[in-house]
Amino acid sequence: MTASPDLKSAATQAAPSPRFRISRYRRLAWGGSGLACLLSVIGLVLSWLNPAIQAPLKPGLDFTGGTQIQIERQCERGRCPAITAPQVQQQLARLDLPAEKGDKAPNISSVAVQLLDQGQSIVLRLPALGPEQTSVVIQKVNDLAGPLNKAGTSVDTIGPTLGLQLLQGSVLSLLVSFAAIALYITARYDRIFAVLALVALAHDVLITCGVFAWLGLILGIEVDSLFAVSLITVAGYSVTDTVVVFDRIREQKTLLGSLPLEEQVDVAVDATLTRSLYTSLTTLLPLLALIFFGGSSLFWFAVALTIGIGVGSWSSIGVAPTLLPVLARR
Repeated sequence: MTASPDLKSAATQAAPSPRFRISRYRRLAWGGSGLACLLSVIGLVLSWLNPAIQAPLKPGLDFTGGTQIQIERQCERGRCPAITAPQVQQQLARLDLPAEKGDKAPNISSVAVQLLDQGQSIVLRLPALGPEQTSVVIQKVNDLAGPLNKAGTSVDTIGPTLGLQLLQGSVLSLLVSFAAIALYITARYDRIFAVLALVALAHDVLITCGVFAWLGLILGIEVDSLFAVSLITVAGYSVTDTVVVFDRIREQKTLLGSLPLEEQVDVAVDATLTRSLYTSLTTLLPLLALIFFGGSSLFWFAVALTIGIGVGSWSSIGVAPTLLPVLARR
């Protein structure tokens, strides 16, 4: 039994009129996301081709193994004598380390130096060093930037075998989580919804990795095991946000079946827009607190989550829903 034209007309007249029609700006949304993805791919390729990195992302100490020394300077009234990272790097590059246990002394000419807290803390990332070699490095920094606070000095060493295991474990956990998400979406939704959710997931992860690829090329920012955790979190958030919009689109199919699919998408996105923005904002607030007050150990972890959640909110509104009418026609 088919509905009469009068009933269809009444349903059309009763349909809500969305305040924001995302379909009108879909080409702009696709262009922005496409440009961001292209820049991300370029960054990953350039990072891989860089002789100093030779990987899509610059791996940190967790994955490569080595020694990290964090040194705290004694500063009067919270102000330390001015010093720059290149100065420390040049002085350490000239340092001759003693050989330990008959092994050849490691080459530390490529030592990575990072200044924190306006130069009050110095973080050094070097190849694996022995105790005597570590003491020589700390003494050299003391001569250059001392006096140092011995209680604030910490030394962390990760062997190359453990670093490789951490890298393999991080990659495996990412692949397993993405595969589990793909299976869940495929079982929970129609094939077209599953494909679009995975497209949004790939979009968010790619752009997050692309930003850190450029940060590694320009600023020497490294990724560690916490970055892998942030990618898994971003993937879960992205899928959750996209699923909420898709659920509303399925509801609109039942209520507004007489309208074109583009109209249904506009109504669904408009209905979930406030909820998505509020959810993203409340999630970003504690992350911003971590960025500004969480210290150096959680800084880039919070930055990765902030980028991923921001991009994930955008893809659930401007990418996945706007692609649905196009794929549905085909």
